[in-house]
Amino acid sequence: MSVKITDAQKWLILVGIIATGYLLYLLAPILTPFLLSAFLAYIGDPAVDRLENIKFSRTVSVIFVFFLMLVIALSFVLIVFPLIEEQIRRLLMRLPEMIDWIQSEFIPWITQRFGLQADSINLDGIKQSLTGHWQALGNIAGKFLTKISASGQLILLWVSYILLVPVVTFYLLRDWDVIVTKVRKLIPRRYEFVSVKLVKECDAVLSEFFRGQLLVMFAQGVIYSIGLWIVGLEFSLLIGMTAGLVSFVPYLGAIVGIVVATIAAFMQFHDIAHIVYVLIVFGIGQTLEGVVLSPLLIGDRIGLHPVAVIFSVMAGAQLFGFFGMLIALPAAAVIVVLLRHFHDQYLNSNFYTP
Repeated sequence: MSVKITDAQKWLILVGIIATGYLLYLLAPILTPFLLSAFLAYIGDPAVDRLENIKFSRTVSVIFVFFLMLVIALSFVLIVFPLIEEQIRRLLMRLPEMIDWIQSEFIPWITQRFGLQADSINLDGIKQSLTGHWQALGNIAGKFLTKISASGQLILLWVSYILLVPVVTFYLLRDWDVIVTKVRKLIPRRYEFVSVKLVKECDAVLSEFFRGQLLVMFAQGVIYSIGLWIVGLEFSLLIGMTAGLVSFVPYLGAIVGIVVATIAAFMQFHDIAHIVYVLIVFGIGQTLEGVVLSPLLIGDRIGLHPVAVIFSVMAGAQLFGFFGMLIALPAAAVIVVLLRHFHDQYLNSNFYTP
């Protein structure tokens, strides 16, 4: 079904898009909690719908899913985040020691093996610079905390965000289907078919990242962290979660994890055996991702190209900061779907096939 749009309507749509973008830019500081709530509601709505299908009421389903999401968030904030923070602190404290080991043990081995001049590689300057910047960072952190403590308005803002996100998420979860139905009824009837089709395609793209890929990333982070912990690696949680976080780009998570974990294992154990163990851990993780996680959680849904994901997140951060990072993937998904739609229209147009 083709829909013809007049030139006046095209200009009206363009003006509406520009005005909406400018309004989002102006309201970005206060829209962040609402956007987070909408994201959480979008993630949780399918689970609520499934519970409704097995004869639970909408309210009971929403309460159950909301409580589960709250438990997961609190578990991360109270358990996982402090552990990662502690590992980062220990890593920063040990960096000078690691640099000393590289200069006293690793560099002599490299120079002897490859015939390099030992004087050409000197890390003393890097160590001194790192120590100085680390002390400066501590001073900056202290001043920042002091400023936050002195700013009652900033504290009030963060508290309002913390309280606002759960409340808005609950109400959006409860009324999600109602909101979607009302928005659909506002679409002009002549454009409803095309609009609903495009929205469903956008949802298919977003589902992979928001409901599938994020779960795959988290699962890979857990697998890597547990595996490296079994190996005995000191910074297992930090390395494993980092590898899982960047695994939205195929093989990038494994490559980053292998490189960092191999260096860390060699510096900690000074043998080849533990490097082999690290490779086994990431081999198992990649096998589980390809055989179990991706087919189960993502399937054959069409997603964004990894390069498009990286570019959209970086562009969003550059244009709108943290708020831009949150809207980057939804905006990219919409743009990709619209480009596919216009591409199909172009192939069926008289301009392409005279």
